[in-house]
Amino acid sequence: MSAKLLMVLIPALLSGCVSLDPHYERPQGAVSNQMPSGDAYRSLQGTQASNYRDLIWQDYVLDAKLRQVVAMALDSSRDLREAVASVKSAHAQYGEERANLFPTLSAGVSGTRSRELTGEGNQTAISNSYSAEGSVSSFELDLFGKNQSLTREQYETYLGTLQGARSTRLTVLYNTVDYWLQLAADRSNLAIAKETAESARQSWQVTRKQMENGIASMVDVSSAETTYQSAQADVASYTTLVAQDKNALDLVVGRSVPDNLLPDSIESIGNALREVPAGVSSDALLNRPDVLQAEHNLKSANASIGAARANFFPSITLTGSGGVGSADLSTLFKNGAGIWSFAPGISLPIFQGGYNVSYLKYTKAQKEYYVAAYEKAVQTAFQEVADALARRGTINDQLSSQQSNVAASQTYYHLADLRYRNGVDTYLNALTAQRTLYSARTSLVSTQQAYYLNLITFYKVMGGGTALKESEIMSTQ
Repeated sequence: MSAKLLMVLIPALLSGCVSLDPHYERPQGAVSNQMPSGDAYRSLQGTQASNYRDLIWQDYVLDAKLRQVVAMALDSSRDLREAVASVKSAHAQYGEERANLFPTLSAGVSGTRSRELTGEGNQTAISNSYSAEGSVSSFELDLFGKNQSLTREQYETYLGTLQGARSTRLTVLYNTVDYWLQLAADRSNLAIAKETAESARQSWQVTRKQMENGIASMVDVSSAETTYQSAQADVASYTTLVAQDKNALDLVVGRSVPDNLLPDSIESIGNALREVPAGVSSDALLNRPDVLQAEHNLKSANASIGAARANFFPSITLTGSGGVGSADLSTLFKNGAGIWSFAPGISLPIFQGGYNVSYLKYTKAQKEYYVAAYEKAVQTAFQEVADALARRGTINDQLSSQQSNVAASQTYYHLADLRYRNGVDTYLNALTAQRTLYSARTSLVSTQQAYYLNLITFYKVMGGGTALKESEIMSTQ
């Protein structure tokens, strides 16, 4: 069989197969097309939707220190390295499966030289034999699309793994910003606890002197000491939290973050993150990497059904070779005799003990599983976006009120302490005012942290920066 003939026949055989895959339709109706409404969302009504997928993180993270920390995480995170390795593995498996669509061609040249007895048996003669041939080894004609289905199955698995890497990359970015913000908040709380402890220590000393002078009672002294010791306990607690926050940040980044890249406090980071309009479109939810990964898994299961259906039909394999042979090496490719062999085979699935039927049922059940998984992914995306929108719609009002609360508490404490020191009021009012101020300041820190966290949360739940090419994801390592 000539090479030209093979080149004509093989594409014809490959293109002649049919597909037994079920018709794929994306599941619909898992969630409503309308975003939730209510008081929490009223301030966001009419907001234009933003394309978060094309918004790269460098344009979203504005703080110079945080940018460097995020870049370190995307370069060193072990979670991301695992995800990238999984993509490489899935791509290799896809290439391995795709190779089954093509015949295995091999070529060889051989020669023998031997001394043998002649026909009379009393003389010898030297004989030569040379040959050159090419062969096709057990190539299965994909008439019913089994190999095509298996290749599609593996390809969709690969695409799902790629989306998983995008999701992991976004999670690494989110966790890095989250832990960095947590460290900033706990450093602020530690500073507040130290200030409160020092103020309580001074009040305790003043109260003890007043007791010695017969102005204050033992109850006042005990109350002052209680406030001081409580503040000292908070200092110890926040000192521990700051250390643990740093450890958590180092873990998600993949290496130790230098001290000069750490935030001083939550108040010092300013506009660390870009505030993008919080409008949402339904298409944005379906393009989240976790949702796309679930859909690729569903498509892979759909192709698996096609391969299982093909098991019920005969399989045809072709094995053949062709070449030339000659007794003289110099004339091998000139006057050599043509040699060939052709061995087609057919395999009929007569009895497999119910294997094919059971395997088909299994693939259909797997598709049902991945349909539910896809719908759950869409529902989860909807819920996460709705939660982020609810927080976005109320956080500015909460932040403004909390700032006013701190200002009012500061005035309250200043006046109550002044009245106590002048003997106009009891220490109980001064103590209550001090505790109110401490609670207001720590609550403001929590609200400031929640404000920044909502910005990065919205970037995450909207699939921010995930419109990356595969090469861009792989180049992060």
